[in-house]
Amino acid sequence: MNGDLRRWRPCLLAGAVFAVCMAGTTLPTPLYGLYQDKFGFSELMVTVVYAVYAFGVIGVLLLAGNVSDTVGRRPVLLWGLGFAAASAACFLGASALGWLYAGRLFSGLSAGLFTGAATAYVMDLAPRGGAARATFVATAANMGGLGCGPLLAGLLAQYADWPLYLPFIVHLALVACSVAVVLWLPETVRAPRPLSSVRTQRPGLPAQVRPVFVPAAIASFVCFALFGVFTSVSPAFLAESLDVHNHAASGLVVALAFFASTAGQLAVGRFGLRRSLPVGCVTLLGGLALLAGALRWDLLPLIVLSAVVGGCGQGLTFRAALSAVAEASPEDRRAAVISTLFVVAYTGISLPVIGVGLLVGPLGLEGAGLVFIGCMALLACGAAVYLVRRPVSERQ
Repeated sequence: MNGDLRRWRPCLLAGAVFAVCMAGTTLPTPLYGLYQDKFGFSELMVTVVYAVYAFGVIGVLLLAGNVSDTVGRRPVLLWGLGFAAASAACFLGASALGWLYAGRLFSGLSAGLFTGAATAYVMDLAPRGGAARATFVATAANMGGLGCGPLLAGLLAQYADWPLYLPFIVHLALVACSVAVVLWLPETVRAPRPLSSVRTQRPGLPAQVRPVFVPAAIASFVCFALFGVFTSVSPAFLAESLDVHNHAASGLVVALAFFASTAGQLAVGRFGLRRSLPVGCVTLLGGLALLAGALRWDLLPLIVLSAVVGGCGQGLTFRAALSAVAEASPEDRRAAVISTLFVVAYTGISLPVIGVGLLVGPLGLEGAGLVFIGCMALLACGAAVYLVRRPVSERQ
């Protein structure tokens, strides 16, 4: 047992660093109401601030999603942690809305560098024959970190002093520890080349990946769209419609979705890749239906259930998608292909979130949410039908 732990220690430490970085990206989620009171901006601006993060991620993934395949994993992760620290510093010094935009942009740059590089790094550091377990470590670190962010910020904002400062001070300390861990871990790229040899990544996929990538990308778009809107507007819905003003409670509801996603990932082994993607889409439909009921009848239990069911569907769907794409990718293109999948996923986060923000004015939060749910339900149904007709090969 101890020997097995030693073999897995580098992989698990890389996963912990991944989780710290991702926690920083969701840290402000339960704090937006406080920022609205402080700076006086609208719900539309909340969704735009949230989406700036996604644009930062997409920009990095498109321009430099393959950089860790060239210069090595560790330099890319250190740059990512640097951007995470810059994001925390912007929120600590925020005196106007522009600081929040800058903080979210730096956060997006950090996540953009981490998503492909850290996922590939975790898989590189796994013991021989541990690819499936390493994929779970990577996706669990991603989603678990995203869940810890709002939970930590909500608890500190509700029960400690300095609600707009202490969460980011704590995160800066975790980032500093993560830098030390990355410096200790070994480099896994066999022949790193200088940064000058990096070429801008053009959209494209190796031929052998394309049959797997198309259904995986459709499912990823849907599940990330649900998460994007849920995390950006659920704190406002809890406060305005359900009169829940406890920051810890709103952070916990958002965190539940991400923790449920981690639990949903465990079910992939039981269902297999061939069934996990369509089953995940159907589960997402259940989460959307519960969210619609919560919006329509203002019921807290339904929004909690929608977080759990939708999160499980997201985890089941995305782990299967990531596993299929990663295993079908050539080793020297793995980070680039994974980054392309995340581009599709983060497009799902950004565009629907802004659409909901635009609709809040004329339709209200409930009406905007119901329009979003209807659109996502259609996409989820279409994805499920596509995946039943053209399933991912079980060999992947």
